[in-house]
Amino acid sequence: MTDNHTSTVLSQLRTLLDLTNTEIQVAETRVAQARTDAVRRELTQNASNGRARAQAIEKVIRELGGFPDVIGPLLGRAAAAVKALTEQAQPFAEALLGDLALEHQLLDRARYLKALAVAKGNSDVEKLADRLIEAHSATVDWLTTVLAEDALGGPAALQRTPLQAATGVAVRIVNVPVSWSATGLNRAVDTVRAAPPALGDLLSRGAHAGGVAAKALSASRDAALATAERITRREGADQAADALHSMRSAAGVLEADELPITEYDALNVSEAVAAIKELTTPSDVRAIMAYEEAHKNRHGVISAAQTRVAAIAQEVVGIS
Repeated sequence: MTDNHTSTVLSQLRTLLDLTNTEIQVAETRVAQARTDAVRRELTQNASNGRARAQAIEKVIRELGGFPDVIGPLLGRAAAAVKALTEQAQPFAEALLGDLALEHQLLDRARYLKALAVAKGNSDVEKLADRLIEAHSATVDWLTTVLAEDALGGPAALQRTPLQAATGVAVRIVNVPVSWSATGLNRAVDTVRAAPPALGDLLSRGAHAGGVAAKALSASRDAALATAERITRREGADQAADALHSMRSAAGVLEADELPITEYDALNVSEAVAAIKELTTPSDVRAIMAYEEAHKNRHGVISAAQTRVAAIAQEVVGIS
């Protein structure tokens, strides 16, 4: 290699090392947001794999006569800490889009590194680049799937923090119209379904929509939701009723006979898993998962629901 070419390769390797250190810290901060033990293990393994990639990058830097940036890991932790703090004021999807942007930068730089290596016939650098490309391509696909799961209504592999959930709701509330027609109520209920405690205020403001608030607030939350759905549907406000049904589904308070799987309560784990694999819409899977979490909470069933939503999300975004 020429000195200039070596300098270019070393520059890219050092940048990749810095970004990898940030990636490691991000993966570790995401562990606390894992929805299931399987996802938690995956994220923990991702962080471990990231450290292995960082060591491999450092090794190649030394072989090329350079010196790894000793403060890189410190900068990575600092960058991840700032990112974690900042994203608490963002909706959940925006935080994940930030993760995805980081992975795309790593992937694009790895591809550039491979081109540099191929140009000068450096097989060691090329092998490292191939390893990085494979790893970051897989992570891009995973994050794209998680975003699609969130867009489809979940259950996503990662959960919002309470502050992210509140922020996301606040952003949507800004766009809620003042009109409280049946359509307006439908839009508003959908806006706040991630924050059930806000239901009382919502229904009281929408009291004229078929008397929903007066009847719903006279009972417990679960009974109020069922009552509100029944009343609005009886009065012909099907959109409002559908939104309330969606809220009840997300809260896991549907009755067993309302679930998309017949006689679900009588199914054992293997039977429930098999039935979940036949579901084709995220809302149906979400209903089963929420019900399962609120009742038997069988980890095998919950993991199967998560896997099924991921498969549907991958189909939507074209990931094989």
